[in-house]
Amino acid sequence: MKFLTLGPAGSNHEFVARRYLDFHGLRDTAILDLVSDFERGAGAVLRGEADFMIQCAVHPAAASTVAKCFVGLHLIDTFISPSQDLAILQRHDAAQPTSLAVMRPTLPYIDRRQWPQIEFVETVAEVTQGVLDGKYAVGLGYASAAEKHPERLYVKQFIGTVDDAWMVYGRTRVSTGELSAWRDSPAALLYRRGA
Repeated sequence: MKFLTLGPAGSNHEFVARRYLDFHGLRDTAILDLVSDFERGAGAVLRGEADFMIQCAVHPAAASTVAKCFVGLHLIDTFISPSQDLAILQRHDAAQPTSLAVMRPTLPYIDRRQWPQIEFVETVAEVTQGVLDGKYAVGLGYASAAEKHPERLYVKQFIGTVDDAWMVYGRTRVSTGELSAWRDSPAALLYRRGA
């Protein structure tokens, strides 16, 4: 089986997709390829070049991807997963930066008033790599980069993780027109307890 998700390598999509494959015991039998955008990924699944595609429900392209359900791309699964820990990363050689590199959907995680300039970048992975490479002095990226490269980066502010909803697409429709839900889910247990 071939799964697709959004790259580049090291992206949160890749991180979560690998966790999903591990959860289902597919790490050794499935292939995970990265695509540059979800339009290409959806096209590959529809043409039979891949079997499934995983997408974060809050990704800006999610609405247009779901719309493809009318042409043969179907939602087959959903799940909740935390992302990689996020942090405001700063280079040691940055004097007093006034510009913050950030992926637009992550901007509400911080108080932007401390940054006179905001530079929007396409992905968190690109922000992280850009700070590592010196393209940006400061950016909201993956906290793990500071752990891996303490000689270049430090965590100026730890943000942590969020729990995101994720969607899995395939060519075979699994919904039969009925609600498809997990009756013994953690949420169902809360409902039964009246919490």
